[in-house]
Amino acid sequence: VQLQASGGGLVQPGGSLKLSCAASGNIITINDMGWFRQAPGKQRELVASITLGRRTIYADSVKDRFTISRNDANHTVFLQMSSLKPEDTAHYYCNADVLPTHSSTYRDVWGQGTLVTVSS
Repeated sequence: VQLQASGGGLVQPGGSLKLSCAASGNIITINDMGWFRQAPGKQRELVASITLGRRTIYADSVKDRFTISRNDANHTVFLQMSSLKPEDTAHYYCNADVLPTHSSTYRDVWGQGTLVTVSS
């Protein structure tokens, strides 16, 4: 099972960007999905998460600016980012709690990261 993130790039302050992360492989179901970020010199932090039942959690710093969503038909999680600030600059990583086929144990899977740079 792999996660492939995409959608990062350079955006001006106040702009918007949408990240996508697709899971591939032999998957029965995915429980929680989320986005984390890590800025240079800082620890990785949770940005947002979403459960299979669509319950969401957001970091205080992104509430009312970012929206997480998912499409279970193609095992994809999205992060719509608006009103971006320079302090949102970081590598963004997707994460999923995946139940592979032929397994009774969920696996914690990480994507490779996509860089978001907010700068004028």
